[in-house]
Amino acid sequence: MSRHSPARPGEDVVNPVLVTSIPIVDGVLDQYAPMLGNDFIGYRNHVHRVVNLCVAVTPGSRDNLEKIAVAAAFHDLGIWTDHTWDYVAPSISLAREYLAIHSRADWIPEIEAMIANHHKITRVQAHSDGLVEGFRRADWVDVSYGLRRFGVTRPFIKSLFTTWPSAGFHWRLVQFEAAWLPRHPLTPLPMVKL
Repeated sequence: MSRHSPARPGEDVVNPVLVTSIPIVDGVLDQYAPMLGNDFIGYRNHVHRVVNLCVAVTPGSRDNLEKIAVAAAFHDLGIWTDHTWDYVAPSISLAREYLAIHSRADWIPEIEAMIANHHKITRVQAHSDGLVEGFRRADWVDVSYGLRRFGVTRPFIKSLFTTWPSAGFHWRLVQFEAAWLPRHPLTPLPMVKL
């Protein structure tokens, strides 16, 4: 697999090589397929796009592809496993359990930080290796359909959505928010952090 240099802040990401085979993602999502139900393909495609975006924007990310894959597979999963729009804590719990079972307990703090901060509006500065911030940027690029780009080119974003279409994922997020808001008007987006 060829490598590329991820963008530094202010630089554009120019056509990185797509990571198309991500066994960790497939293994995790196959396990949760019954809970994901009709949302399986949309969520799987979102996860693949986030992994590729994180690899594109994060220096040294290819060496950390397994960490990115674990964080991506679990980052929104609590929506379906716990039937809640306040899903960050349940998603972290699922990832923590997975990492403990797979003898990766040493990864728990970083994976927790990646999931906990993936909807943070402002930059994450507490982690020196850049994975947490890169993951945050990757999810924002995908969820915003590229309105927030962080140096990722529109053609690359388009290639991701061509390879892994939304398949209703973005519309499903709108539906979850619409169901949550009337019952929780004071916490409309519980996963968002400043």
